Amino acid sequence: MEHADAELYTGRQVILTPIERTFTTQLGKAEQLWTALGCQVQQMAPEAHDAAFAAVSHLPHLLAFALMNSVAGQEQGETFLRLAGPGFRDFTRIAASDPSVWRDILASNREELLIQSRHFQRALHALESAMAIGDMDALEALIDQASNTRAHWRMTAAKPSR
Repeated sequence: MEHADAELYTGRQVILTPIERTFTTQLGKAEQLWTALGCQVQQMAPEAHDAAFAAVSHLPHLLAFALMNSVAGQEQGETFLRLAGPGFRDFTRIAASDPSVWRDILASNREELLIQSRHFQRALHALESAMAIGDMDALEALIDQASNTRAHWRMTAAKPSR
C-alpha cells in the first residue's frame, strides 16, 4: 500500500482492439471501466494496433538492443561504454528490459516489426549516403526534418506531472 498511486491511470492511453466476435456490451463495460480510472480510451483494429506499436514501441526496443550489442561487441566496447553519457543512457535505457518478455513481444509482432525495421533502414541509409558522399546540405536537411518533427511531437497520453 505504501507504493500505491491513486493517479496511476489518470491521463493514460488505453487502446481497445475489438474483433468481430467482441460483444458490444462487454466492449462498452471495458471502455467505461478505463474511463472511470481516468484513461483516454480509443479503439483500433488489432492490425492497426500492431502496426502502430511496431513503429513506436517494438522498433525502439529492437534498436536499443542492437545498439548495446553493437557497442559492447567491439574490441573497444568496454572503453566506449565507460565514455558514454546521457544521450546513450537515455537511448538505451529500454535495452535493460526483461529479455523473455521482449523476445515474446518481438516474435508475436514480427511481421509488422520487420516492415518498420525496413523503414528505419531506409532512413538510416539516407543519412549514411549523405555522409558518404559529403553532401552536408542533404545531411543537414535530414537532421532538420527529424529535429522539427520531434520538436512538434507531443505525447498525447502522458501521466500528468505533479
